[in-house]
Amino acid sequence: MDYFEMIARSTASFLVLLLVARLLGRKQLSQLTFFNYITGITIGSIAADIAGESKTPFFEGLTSLIWWSVLTLLVGYIGLKSPRARVVMDGQPVIVMKDGKILEDTLGKHHLNMDDLSMLLREKNVFSTNEVDTAIFEPDGKLTVFLKSGNQPLTKKDQDIITGKPTYFPTELIVDGNILYQNLKEVGISEEWLRNQLNYFQVKLQDAFYVELQENGTLYIDRRRDRLKE
Repeated sequence: MDYFEMIARSTASFLVLLLVARLLGRKQLSQLTFFNYITGITIGSIAADIAGESKTPFFEGLTSLIWWSVLTLLVGYIGLKSPRARVVMDGQPVIVMKDGKILEDTLGKHHLNMDDLSMLLREKNVFSTNEVDTAIFEPDGKLTVFLKSGNQPLTKKDQDIITGKPTYFPTELIVDGNILYQNLKEVGISEEWLRNQLNYFQVKLQDAFYVELQENGTLYIDRRRDRLKE
């Protein structure tokens, strides 16, 4: 491929890609769903193929790019007109925490574990699950969090509230019924103390899905098989 042909192919691909981006709209650019994400990558890959691969016939590659964009627009239009189709194509939000309880069955259905949930919460600057009233796993893979009333951000009326330094940093002690011994060691808590606390709350180790040490030294305990009330 000579330089002039490469420049011509790249320029044409650039202009078509710019036009496609404008036609597909902001939803595609923001990659709100997994479908948008995959479609965006594919369109970019086809455009790169046209621009830099001499073995790819230019007009065939351009046809592929345009047709893929048309299909994306068509799917978006169908989703706009049909709620059922939209659920199939984009998925729908699912509640993974309700009333402060972790719904581990729902987590499992969506291939999430407690480490994933903790990471998503930390991305929202939530370092303790005990602060959460409701958490919703969105179709784009992000988490929407509604905090308990006592953990919501301060308003101007609350500015005179004085809080002390926390005794502990919120730390996972049990995940999926398994004691995290390294975490126990780091916070200076013995396994015996942890088991005594579980006995006090009448919770067997195998029934504790998630246990977290709170800032004040108390435990947040989430039992297995928490489900939404019908």
